Amino acid sequence: MIGKNHAKTSDRTAARARKWQIMKNQRYLFLIAIPCIIYIGIFFYGPLYGWLMAFVRYKPARGVFGSEFVGLHYFKEFFTDPDLGKIIRNTLAMSSLNLLAINTLPIILALMINEISHKVFKRTIQTLTYLPHFVSFVVVANIFLELLGTNGPINDLLQNMGIVDQPYKFWQKPYLFWFLATFVRVWKEVGWGAIIYLATLAGIDQEQYEAAAIDGCGRIKRIIYITIPNLLPTAMILWITNMSGLFSASFDASYMLGNAVTSHVAEVIETYTYKIGISMGMYSYSTAVSLIQTVLGFILVYITNKIAQKTTEYSLW
Repeated sequence: MIGKNHAKTSDRTAARARKWQIMKNQRYLFLIAIPCIIYIGIFFYGPLYGWLMAFVRYKPARGVFGSEFVGLHYFKEFFTDPDLGKIIRNTLAMSSLNLLAINTLPIILALMINEISHKVFKRTIQTLTYLPHFVSFVVVANIFLELLGTNGPINDLLQNMGIVDQPYKFWQKPYLFWFLATFVRVWKEVGWGAIIYLATLAGIDQEQYEAAAIDGCGRIKRIIYITIPNLLPTAMILWITNMSGLFSASFDASYMLGNAVTSHVAEVIETYTYKIGISMGMYSYSTAVSLIQTVLGFILVYITNKIAQKTTEYSLW
């Protein structure tokens, strides 16, 4: 028994010595990483102390630690809000549409661009598709507000073609808002989302395609049996990470594209938090809502990752 304990102690000592030796050998790499660690600690983890505001009746003059402790008061207030059902419905609907589009359309776009053989044309299309990512959503929203406005070119075209007699008020139709808002967001980001898939496609061994061509596989079969399976790991990882945003519909889209007529379908958790926290000065309440979003996002990522582990061989951890 004493011999076994001595052996275990020796193993632990040897393992500890190996770790210190590795750290010693890679000390310069650790030194290089120190600024990054400090940056992440200050700007990513440091502000998390602000979550304490959710548990106090925050007064700016008193600070977080000097304000009255109220426990879960603001969490209870949020879950008993009469508008909660509407807000959750709108958030889940818009987030689900965006999640479905942003996880499928970039793959389709990447496959289409990858099939272009003319290099100059291919690069031009690639540039034009990801350029909107760098344009402010304020600009993009106003472009689409004008395009689909009552005096916009889309209505002019519809009237000239005899499809409508009067200008169609696209932005005042509640049943269209979710789809229009999703379309604007996807139009802005689909090209940027395709970049990572194009990078994955560039890394596929070309010998696989050559062998498939020799075996008589056409272009469609090569895409189905070679391209898509190689894209699956990347797609699964992005799907898992994007699930964290299911309770975080775009504030920009709802705030910029919504109006008084569509407010009952445009109000999401972000706009609700902005209205309560910034406009009404209820900082603790808005912090509690944001904390709930964060916890739900983490739970969704964890569950999705577990499902991915059991159904596929790809996961985050």
